[in-house]
Amino acid sequence: MPAGLTVVGVGPGDPDLLTLAAVRAIERAQVVAMPVAGEGIESMAAAIASAWIRPDQRRLPLVFPMVEAADPRRDAWHRAAAAIAAEVDQGHAVVLLCEGDASLFATASYVLLALQQRHPDCPVAVVPGITAISAAAAAAAWPLALQQDQLLVMPCPDQPEDLASALEQAAVQSRVLALLKLGRRWRWVRPLLEQQRLLAGALFAERVGWPDQWVQPAEAMPAGERPYFSLLLIRQGWPSVLP
Repeated sequence: MPAGLTVVGVGPGDPDLLTLAAVRAIERAQVVAMPVAGEGIESMAAAIASAWIRPDQRRLPLVFPMVEAADPRRDAWHRAAAAIAAEVDQGHAVVLLCEGDASLFATASYVLLALQQRHPDCPVAVVPGITAISAAAAAAAWPLALQQDQLLVMPCPDQPEDLASALEQAAVQSRVLALLKLGRRWRWVRPLLEQQRLLAGALFAERVGWPDQWVQPAEAMPAGERPYFSLLLIRQGWPSVLP
């Protein structure tokens, strides 16, 4: 494998959901870079891909703090880009593991942008991964989009009025909503959906792909704070032509 960076989407949690391209990229790499939330904290992406990481491959933990402030995040992205570029300059083939898909709300996307800005000569490639949205829909045999449906993927709004507005627009546009990062917002999202009679047709999922995965109709999940990695699929109507 020639020197360069390959960003690898490892899917939401289940190792069986890694693509052949992802496995091959990991196996051919000399250096396996992985995101961690802090020093000494296990990388979830590395845990997913652990079956294909060999002892002779060097691990390169990259710290990305889970904070809202811009400067610490920006500094972390540039430090990661510099560390990866240094490995590539030494002739190493590097993979950067990324949960889910490497292009959808992914930290790896910011690292790629930082590389393009400060290390434009670093060769890069991206291997797509299965998203938690797709994996949750598949687990429930829940069609994400049919015929002329629209599919809107977005973080869950912070305010009830913003979600109510998104639901209203979705009803008019035949738009299925995929809401990510529910977390603590589920405390007020569930009552809102129940009030609008949308709870029974929505799908709730959390920890998709992990042993404690929970994928069920949203009405089965009581209101309250849920894990950060939780999502909601909301369909308000069906196409006129169906089996």
